[in-house]
Amino acid sequence: MKSPFNPVGVLGAGSFGTAVANLLAYNADVLLFSRKQETVDEINRTRTHLGVDLSPRVTATNDLAEMAQRCTLIFPIVPSTSFRRMMQALGPHLRPHHIIIHGTKGFDLKDLEEEDLNKPGITVTRANVRTMSEVVWEESSVVRVGCLSGPNLAAEITAGQPAATLVGSRFREVIQAGQVALNSQKFHVFGSYDMLGAELAGALKNVVALGSGILGGLGLGRNIQGLLIARGLAEMVYFGKALGASSQAFIGVAGIGDLVATATSTNSRNYTFGTRLAKGESAVEIRDKMPELAEGVRTLRIARQLARQYKLHVPITSTLYNVVFQGLPVEKALEYLMTYPSAVDVDFL
Repeated sequence: MKSPFNPVGVLGAGSFGTAVANLLAYNADVLLFSRKQETVDEINRTRTHLGVDLSPRVTATNDLAEMAQRCTLIFPIVPSTSFRRMMQALGPHLRPHHIIIHGTKGFDLKDLEEEDLNKPGITVTRANVRTMSEVVWEESSVVRVGCLSGPNLAAEITAGQPAATLVGSRFREVIQAGQVALNSQKFHVFGSYDMLGAELAGALKNVVALGSGILGGLGLGRNIQGLLIARGLAEMVYFGKALGASSQAFIGVAGIGDLVATATSTNSRNYTFGTRLAKGESAVEIRDKMPELAEGVRTLRIARQLARQYKLHVPITSTLYNVVFQGLPVEKALEYLMTYPSAVDVDFL
């Protein structure tokens, strides 16, 4: 398929950004941005990055102005902790004709720093939490914005395994742009107008994946893992409704699809974080040693504060918070959840 968007920009040369760049290269030339000059030079010289062979149609750059000038369609894929800073740098180069489809699954804090979440009496409401699409709107003149959300483990994509994703946007032309740019024989793009639901599902499933990783680290089986995923999905829906989304997005590719992939695979950073936690490493040690951010850790802190503010019934989220940030032994946490007095199964549809 020949894309009308040529070249296409990818902002962020992490594992997922690199995978997306190779996917886009099936249909167009690609500009891959890294802020590090040595990374740019390495990519353009060796045609490899992070152990991945890159398409000859991928060229690296560290010039944001060049990317904005040459690319109408841009995919920012950077950690949530640096997403706003990235958009503040890119925003002045963007114009209303640009299309932005981000691939970041996390939250931004507005008028708060992450360290503020540790302060006693802190209140976090929807007014303090931004999705990445909202950050794009706040930091640029771009109107046509979308998100990527779905079961997209970078290692499987770069290995050439078949996969799918969802482009969520209020605008049909954004969904179509994502489909034209990304569809190939081994990668299928669904569309949804519920962008908020897709973004919330993509962020919140990482919390459940942390818990599933803990179960894996304890050597437990599929029965308890299936239970955690099912009840974790229910908690994702509770959060979604409290933050203004419908439950439908959580039942599709961006919800249960992404949740199952992330909560069962050792290729998932969040699952791996939980596994290592169960085996005795501290959260600080794991964060310092992991080459890329496990988004679920940050999302867990924010979700816990939102749950308290909106009085949500989310025992898995609350217990995981106590494990990761309060030092609750994982065995005690599991015992607590197994004896929690829950009787109703599906109460969110």
